[in-house]
Amino acid sequence: MNFLNTCIFDHGAIQKLPGVLRANGVSKPFIITDPGIKDAGILATVLGAIGSEPGGVFSDTVANPTEDQAIDVTERYKDAGADGIIALGGGSSMDLAKAVGLLASHGGKLETYAAVIGGAKLIKKLPPLIAVPTTAGTGSEVSIGMITTLNNGRKETFASPNLVPTVAICDPDLTFGLPKMMTAATGMDAVTHCIEAVLVPMSNPPAEGIGYDGLTRAVGDGWLRRAVEDGSDPDARWNMMMASYEGALAFTKGLGSVHALSHAAGRLHEKRLHHGTLNAIFLPHLLRFNEGAADDKYARLRFAMGLKEGASLADAIQRLNSDIGIPSTLKEIGLEASDGPGVVEYALADLAHRTNAKPATKEDYERIYEAALG
Repeated sequence: MNFLNTCIFDHGAIQKLPGVLRANGVSKPFIITDPGIKDAGILATVLGAIGSEPGGVFSDTVANPTEDQAIDVTERYKDAGADGIIALGGGSSMDLAKAVGLLASHGGKLETYAAVIGGAKLIKKLPPLIAVPTTAGTGSEVSIGMITTLNNGRKETFASPNLVPTVAICDPDLTFGLPKMMTAATGMDAVTHCIEAVLVPMSNPPAEGIGYDGLTRAVGDGWLRRAVEDGSDPDARWNMMMASYEGALAFTKGLGSVHALSHAAGRLHEKRLHHGTLNAIFLPHLLRFNEGAADDKYARLRFAMGLKEGASLADAIQRLNSDIGIPSTLKEIGLEASDGPGVVEYALADLAHRTNAKPATKEDYERIYEAALG
């Protein structure tokens, strides 16, 4: 498939990795992944597929990657004499890999390239990046963006066509070992991408069409529920990886306030909050807030989700969250009322705040946070 990049998508697709590396001139790949991927044996599978010694391996990616870690891994990448990157894992590994590619090829401070200050125009070509997702949710393997917590404390969004990985290898077999809770949380990340992309006000019918199809797969056709119930179901894993891929293709159009709030809450390092879980909890509240701003789109979203005419999208998402084991409130995952002001402040500064379906004020976010807190 060729859309934003080339994607090799199917069971066993990881076996195509050596040819992809050769085709992109990569002889010393540097692998960036996380401890869970290593412990699950997925890193060993990828090393076996390569069939030769990589330029280097970094397997300690933290959730919600930081600028400090990006600086550290960039030095390791340079010291290894690597000429390309394999990002293996979920959104965190891919975001770190993009940051490393950016620093290795451009230098300077990451904040220089932040989207909120127009840094996208400074981002040129990066080293070849091969993205191999092991979750079905973030869609980072085809995304123009990355998220990094900078040393100034801000969790910044970076966006450029040059941050899209060179090739994505989407092998649903690599998601078979994903635990139920992670399957649910990453799946709801994909669902949120599809819904928010559709609701962004600017016109982009192709992106919206892809968003509707991803939502139909995940929710309307029931593949998310099936993947959570039986993680070894190959059809469920295939369709959820496709829904994740489509969610990222759709959000080239933009995202909304669900992501603004999730990004803001996710910057609280000590809380160790999962982005997909935050999206799932905030999503029903923003669907209620956005009602009336896009009635035709709400009707099509209901159809995609298999709901009756006039049904509440927010209620349907809350039922889905409950059915697949997602916590219903922010309190359940460790957030408190005292965290609210900081979350609201950072959400208002987030790029996704600007493209919500309906303009939101500080007071709106305060009410939404209080409602989501429970």
